[in-house]
Amino acid sequence: MLGSTLERSRRWGAAACLATLCWGLFAPLWISAQDEPGFVPLLNGESLDGWEGDLSLWKVQGKTIVGDSAGIPHNQFLATRKTYGNFELKLEFRLEEGRGNSGIQFRSKRVADSTEVSGYQADIGEQYWGCLYDESRRNKILAKAPAALNDVLKKNDWNTYTIRAVGPRVTLAINGLTTVDYTEAEAGIAREGVIALQVHSGPPLRVAFRNIRLKELPADSR
Repeated sequence: MLGSTLERSRRWGAAACLATLCWGLFAPLWISAQDEPGFVPLLNGESLDGWEGDLSLWKVQGKTIVGDSAGIPHNQFLATRKTYGNFELKLEFRLEEGRGNSGIQFRSKRVADSTEVSGYQADIGEQYWGCLYDESRRNKILAKAPAALNDVLKKNDWNTYTIRAVGPRVTLAINGLTTVDYTEAEAGIAREGVIALQVHSGPPLRVAFRNIRLKELPADSR
């Protein structure tokens, strides 16, 4: 009887340890997506409601948006149906094997009769990690990331991206390191538009995004 009681205690102890470990693994993801005041999720975790794009390339798997390309001739984007002006956007991303190129468009718009989206892009991919690129508009890097990014970037693993746009100022950060602090000087550049995720043209690639949440900000935010 005593042996049976001890065995049950061991089993309960093991179960409790396992539960604690599982909570430690998964709780931070849930907390980061749900418990930040003012932030709202842009993904319901089950479908692409609120988004539009080529569904042969984009899908939801385990509360994660996955862009999976076997190789395409033109860039493709999954875009929000809603537009945003002044905001802070947070998400996690993973570029499989660090291969190919992707990015997060913001204050952007669809290009008529094209698969393209034009506007600011927080870049993802070799030689472009953490840069601010102007996609299908001025077609150039607006601001480069510092060399220090190599010390915090986790290729082929999950990284955090924070994008903040208020008035003419745009800041980008990866894993807590500010990679760009840019102030737009050119007149006529849009300060509102869609959020869009990119699968770049060219060879096969797989990119994933999760915990996508956004907080809209007043125009006078600092």
